[in-house]
Amino acid sequence: MALRGSPSLTILFLCAVATSGWMWTAASPARADEPKPKADNTISVQPGERVTPQKFSPAPKFWITDVTDRSGNAQPMLVTRERGGIFLDKQPTATVKEALEQSLKAANLLAPDAGSADLVLRVYLFHFGLASGSGLDLFGKVEFTTVIKNPKTGESQEVKAAGTSIGKGAVRKKNIQKNVQENIEEALHDATCNLLRGTLLKEGVAALWKGTEVAPPAKGDETKPAGM
Repeated sequence: MALRGSPSLTILFLCAVATSGWMWTAASPARADEPKPKADNTISVQPGERVTPQKFSPAPKFWITDVTDRSGNAQPMLVTRERGGIFLDKQPTATVKEALEQSLKAANLLAPDAGSADLVLRVYLFHFGLASGSGLDLFGKVEFTTVIKNPKTGESQEVKAAGTSIGKGAVRKKNIQKNVQENIEEALHDATCNLLRGTLLKEGVAALWKGTEVAPPAKGDETKPAGM
């Protein structure tokens, strides 16, 4: 294509073409190297051992309405991009809900449905996976905030919970995946303990729920004063 005009315009045009071509070439490998979930780079984080909640007297029935991801992470199932990536096999929100429900159910604190719950819990998940580490150490971290609400009064309280786990890294990818999974599981267990055994939950429950109200006696069952 012939260009007419001053030599400076021709030079600017050629520079623009060369720059755009270089940017496309540089960006293409980045897209090609983006890790994809596969069978050999996916881990399955399990709730693990159930946490025994603290004692409540009287004991309310809880119901978890939802667990919402507030991490701001566009790829919550991608744990790390290193070494071809490590992925989770399901959404972190589902794993957190499962861990809390299992522990509450084992302690007979989980309501059969939302309508029969004394207190409802809405969980906001801010971190689930690895935190910044140093050297070969792996830092697992799980952090969430739980809003406890009394559905009858509409009153609510916030309870923050966090769990961490520090474990050694590894060289072989299979060992790295195993360590990452164990670190996240330990952090999840720690965060579940922090919520269900913490004083903030105890104080929140005490402020929102006073136990089952005693129904007034029926008119026919009322005790008459003496002499009547």
